[in-house]
Amino acid sequence: MARIFDVIEYRNEMVDEIVHRFPDDSSIGDYRIGSQLIVRDGQAAVFFRNGQALDVFGPGMHTLVTANVPKLIDFIGKAFNDRTPFPAEVYFVSLKEFANKKWGTPQPIIVRNPGVGLGVALLQGFGTYSFQVSDPQLFVTNIVGKQAIFRTVEIEERVRTMLLSKLQDLLGETGANKNVLELIGLTEELGAGVRAKAQDDFAALGLTLKTFYIGNLKPSDKSAQELRDMGMLDMNVYTQLQAADAMRDAANNQSGGAGLTAGIGAGMGIGNLMGQALQGGMQTPQQQAAPAAGAAPAGGTPDVMTPSEAAAILRVSEEDVIAAITAGDLKAKKLGSAYRISKSALDEFLKS
Repeated sequence: MARIFDVIEYRNEMVDEIVHRFPDDSSIGDYRIGSQLIVRDGQAAVFFRNGQALDVFGPGMHTLVTANVPKLIDFIGKAFNDRTPFPAEVYFVSLKEFANKKWGTPQPIIVRNPGVGLGVALLQGFGTYSFQVSDPQLFVTNIVGKQAIFRTVEIEERVRTMLLSKLQDLLGETGANKNVLELIGLTEELGAGVRAKAQDDFAALGLTLKTFYIGNLKPSDKSAQELRDMGMLDMNVYTQLQAADAMRDAANNQSGGAGLTAGIGAGMGIGNLMGQALQGGMQTPQQQAAPAAGAAPAGGTPDVMTPSEAAAILRVSEEDVIAAITAGDLKAKKLGSAYRISKSALDEFLKS
C-alpha cells in the first residue's frame, strides 16, 4: 500500500550525494495538495510524474497547491477532491560545489616541441577541479534517470574524460607555437583555457565547471621508449638514442678504469649520435638504407659498435668478443639481448 506523505524533506547533508530520491526505497510516494515541501539551503527539489518534470523548488518551505505546481491540474482534474493523494517522485538535488576532485593523465599527452630535440615530447600532469549542478531538472532528466541515489563517484570518470580531452586539445593548439618548457610555465593560462573550453559540455549535463587547476605538468620520464611504442620513432633513431644512453651510463660508472676512459669520449659520442638521430629522422627510406647504423666511417672506428663490428676491428671471431664481455675484460652495455660497445671501451681493452 502506498504511503501518504504530508511532509516531504531530506535532512542529509549530501556530502558525496548529488541527487537523492524521496522516498528512496521501492515504495510509491503519494502526496496531497496542501502537503509541505521543505527544501534546505544548498538544495533544489524536482517533482516528476511519469517521467515528466512538474516543477523545481528552491530552498524554503513550500505548500503544494495547483498554483505552484500548475501541471498537477493535467492529471488531477475536476473529478478529484483537492485532498486526493497523487503519486509523484521528488528528487532532492545538491547545489553545493563539489570541490577538490582529482584528475591526472593516465597516459602521457603527445605535444609538439618546436626547435627542441626530436620536435615532439610527452607530457604528464595532475591537479584538481570542482563542479556544481546548475540545472537540477536537466541533470536529473539526462543523467540520473530513475536512480534513487546518485553520488559524485558515478560521474567523476565522465567528467575527467571531458577535462582531459579539452586539455589535450588546448596543448595541441598552444604547443604549435611554444615549446615544452614554455608550456610548463603557462599552467594558470592553460587551466583557464580548459575551463572556457569545457563549459558548454558541462552545461549540456546541467553542470558548471567551477575550477580547474593544473598542479603539475612535466615531461614523461620515459619519453623515448613511449614515443617508440606510439610509433613516433623509427628503429634507427631509437637505437641511436639508446646507444647514447649506454655511453652516458658508462661515463657515470665509477667502479673501474673503463668508466673513466669512457667519460673522455662520451661527450663527443652523445653529440654525434644525437646529430645522426635527428638527421636520420629526416632522411628518405633510400638514404637510411644506404649505410648501416653505426657503421664505421672510412678509415676510422665507430663511436658505438656491435660485437660483430668490434670483432672485425680486432680481427677475431664474434664469439671471442662475447667471451671477453662475459669475463668482464671488455666493457659493454646490454640492450635487451644485444650488446653495444663504445669506442673508448674498446680502446681501454686494447691497452690492458
